[in-house]
Amino acid sequence: MRAASIEVVEESSWQDLANCLGVDPDLFFPERGASTREAKEVCRGCVVRDDCLEYALANGEKFGIWGGMSERERRRIRRQRALARAAEATA
Repeated sequence: MRAASIEVVEESSWQDLANCLGVDPDLFFPERGASTREAKEVCRGCVVRDDCLEYALANGEKFGIWGGMSERERRRIRRQRALARAAEATA
């Protein structure tokens, strides 16, 4: 039980350092076809940007801007990683 509570603390700690902390969440979930520029600007230079992106990839986040990347950009990363894993498996 103790290990699980420590894991939760570590998992949430990156979020406490995020540039988006306190920013209106709607900015990161724009309507279809709307600009993502402002949300990505908040992400630019964020010290936990990579952690945020990896969280979204690991948890299959399908909507919003995470780690400065859109759903389409994250889908491309997942596809590239899957292809790389398949290539490693056959090598």
